[in-house]
Amino acid sequence: MNRMDLYDGVTDIRDDLIDRAKSAPKRKRYKKVRWFGAIAAVLVLSILAVSFFGPGRGLTAYALAEAQYPQMAPYPGEPHSDKEFDAWWESILAQRRDLGDLSSLQDFFQNSTSVFLSDAEGRNKVYSPLNVYMALSMLAQLTDGESRSQILSLLGSGSMDDLRKQASDVWNATYRDDGALTSILANSLWLNKDIRYNQDTMDILARDFYASSYQGEMGTDAYDKALQEWLNQQTGGLLKEQADNLTMDADTVLALATTVYYKAKWDEEFSKGDTAPQTFHSPAGDMETDFMHQRQAQLYYWGSKFSAISQSFEEGGEMWFLLPDEGVTPQELLSDKEAMEFIFHRDSWENEKRLFVNKSIPKFDVASQFDLMDGLEKLGVADIFDPYRADFTPTVLDTDIPLAVSEANHAARVVIDEEGCIAAAFTVAADTAGAAMPPDEEVDFVLDRPFLFYITKSGLPLFVGIVNTPTE
Repeated sequence: MNRMDLYDGVTDIRDDLIDRAKSAPKRKRYKKVRWFGAIAAVLVLSILAVSFFGPGRGLTAYALAEAQYPQMAPYPGEPHSDKEFDAWWESILAQRRDLGDLSSLQDFFQNSTSVFLSDAEGRNKVYSPLNVYMALSMLAQLTDGESRSQILSLLGSGSMDDLRKQASDVWNATYRDDGALTSILANSLWLNKDIRYNQDTMDILARDFYASSYQGEMGTDAYDKALQEWLNQQTGGLLKEQADNLTMDADTVLALATTVYYKAKWDEEFSKGDTAPQTFHSPAGDMETDFMHQRQAQLYYWGSKFSAISQSFEEGGEMWFLLPDEGVTPQELLSDKEAMEFIFHRDSWENEKRLFVNKSIPKFDVASQFDLMDGLEKLGVADIFDPYRADFTPTVLDTDIPLAVSEANHAARVVIDEEGCIAAAFTVAADTAGAAMPPDEEVDFVLDRPFLFYITKSGLPLFVGIVNTPTE
């Protein structure tokens, strides 16, 4: 089984923090809290009948608390009995959650997307708002005091109780593993066997965040291999090279690993016979690449600086595409209030019309890796990175050990083709000064220059990205 992947890299101590920790009087040496975030998004060519993913196989020897995933009935193929269909449908209904007012959460998605994607500067860049939300939610549970308050403020939660419920509802609303659609958020903690931890915190993480916690000897090949195998299981081996290079130092106290996996098939596939080479106008120069083509009656959206459409997946979820008008860059849309309102607060959008859309969409495989730390500090989360201010008392019983997150690197990859998860077309707008009305019957959408895309499940943004070059 394939997986689309996004992988949050290893964290090491900054030199300035080491110097400060060494010079601190009457304090023990600063210990690392490493944050591994693996985000996988694989939109594959076929739908498999079953999924092998789970909280973690073969890790029982290290487990302090293991998450229990919901058991879903397999998607009924053709032919199927009423009993098979009813069992599948009941498992679908069991995962539904009333997410209530998402305005504060949407504000986080919008603000963080603007911060983390604004410096793409001609490069491909992909960010998973939902993955970072889950990682920060877990960090809020692991921390206290001002460290927790800063995270709660960024996520728009009034209390830890509210955040636990919201994170659990978001996890369940996103979860799907029935063979037709796979959407899984996986979380884990990797603990040092020489440090005493609060078991109640581990149990809360397993219950409300579906996070498994493991404890072993840091710096050993066996423990590193356990982490690598967990990441490969959760990302379908798509990041095997990166995962197999991940190791934990002997003085690491805590590593947090999170993954997002999404696998879907287009509701209406693109015909491979219609795929043909076409010119894409990349910032690095014109290039020939394969474009997919499709004609479909659907809603077309527009704003003063962009046009957009969506492409639906089978069994739920959508991929959206925003094409900036001529002379407008994707980065400009990230700072444009109207465009960001469309992406994250689109409920009452008025500029839409049903048309025949002639799509011309490049196949692409885009990936990026970047450090989240500076961006999180800009967003108001700073204490967790400072060993003199970070408060991890709910997690570590040895409270005289100064802890801090040293780095938070984020990597992502999104692959599209004729059969699955393809960034559907954006139209070329003719007027850059205002919101131009589309033609009466049909419009051409040609994604032949840099554009934005985002993938949603249950209305939540799994991935947002900028494509400057379809293939690298």
